[in-house]
Amino acid sequence: MQVISTNVAVRGPDPSGRHEFSGIDKRPQDFIDISAPGPNYGDGSGVRGDSIGDSEHHGGSDKAVYANAREELDYWEDSLGRTLASGSFGENLTTRGVDWRTVVLNQKVRVGTAVLEVSIPRSPCRTFARWMGERGWLRRFTERGCCGSYFRVVQPGVVRPGDPLVLHTDEGTRIEADLAVLAIGSLLVGNLAAIAQTNLKRMLAYSTIAQMGFVLLALLAGGVNGNTL
Repeated sequence: MQVISTNVAVRGPDPSGRHEFSGIDKRPQDFIDISAPGPNYGDGSGVRGDSIGDSEHHGGSDKAVYANAREELDYWEDSLGRTLASGSFGENLTTRGVDWRTVVLNQKVRVGTAVLEVSIPRSPCRTFARWMGERGWLRRFTERGCCGSYFRVVQPGVVRPGDPLVLHTDEGTRIEADLAVLAIGSLLVGNLAAIAQTNLKRMLAYSTIAQMGFVLLALLAGGVNGNTL
């Protein structure tokens, strides 16, 4: 498991037209310098030099850094018949050998000299849809369920391409990222009943009220971030 590309935004026009600018266009850099931003949306990225246009829904401690897998970019290259460079999904870290659907909330990840903590899965937005320019993109990306992960910064540090990525396996709240994606996606695509029925056994496996609460929070988070199809 390793990082194969470290990416920082090139500030440009917002493809959705909703904001003055956008940081969706991430380009590979020799390294990224990671530190913890403020606690709230609008408090900036955790990556030095990065740019965030939608300060209402992005940035802050729970969305300090975003990672997605090179394997997912490769999957969509084949599906869409187009080239997708590392950074094309707006990720700061492009990884190889990690299935981000299997990480759990609050799980720590050591990469480079930084320590990160899994916070929430990505819920794709209108800017991303316009950036990709593919019909029905939000639905397709969400239903695929491999949306990558956002991270908090536990320990600041520097990350470079080629750095190993170590998942700590003895901690975290046992809500897998792909289930949280399905919960969020159910509101985005208007298919809550079908998704809940399909995943009922898995949801019931989380036996405590607190754990089920994380699923409900994921649902609520997906419903209030202004995403539309």
